[in-house]
Amino acid sequence: MEGFREWAAQLPEKIGLFVTSGPYDFLVHVAIPDVNGLYAFVIDRLTERRAVADVQSTMIYEQVQSRSIAGPADERCGTARRSR
Repeated sequence: MEGFREWAAQLPEKIGLFVTSGPYDFLVHVAIPDVNGLYAFVIDRLTERRAVADVQSTMIYEQVQSRSIAGPADERCGTARRSR
């Protein structure tokens, strides 16, 4: 698992890499320009790894909402500050 984690973390297409529970060990969030590119990524890149036993792909059609997670100093997150 560690070898795959290190390899996947270096992928130029990678937006996010998550270790998950359930039937899959990892979720690799990638940015690929089209369906043919996704097919090539899965077949030529992911399944070439001996550690990869199965791949499930999901395509995103539209991003409805996004939020960023900011640190406690970011007031946009609704962080309360106590004054003395």
